[in-house]
Amino acid sequence: MRPEAAAHLIIHGRVQGVGYRFYTQEMAGNLSLTGWVRNLPDGDVEAFVEGSRQDIETFIKGLEKGPTMARVESVSVDWPPPQGHATEFSITG
Repeated sequence: MRPEAAAHLIIHGRVQGVGYRFYTQEMAGNLSLTGWVRNLPDGDVEAFVEGSRQDIETFIKGLEKGPTMARVESVSVDWPPPQGHATEFSITG
C-alpha cells in the first residue's frame, strides 16, 4: 500500500554528534513511519520520511526539538509525492 504522504527534511543547527539520527530513527519507529536519515557534510542532517500526513507533522514537531544535546535552528520541509519503497526507517550515513 502506498503511503499517504512524504516529506524531505533538512535540519539545521547543532545536530551532528549529539545522537540526532538515533533520536530521529526512534521517533519514526514510534510513529510507524518509513524512510531514512543521514548526516550531511555541512553539519546539517537530512531525512526522508513516508506515512500519514498527521504522523509526519508530529514527527516534524519532534525534529524541531531534537534530543537534549542538540540545538535545532530550523527544519526545511518539502512535500514530494510518496514513493512507497522503504519498509523501515534507517540511518544511512
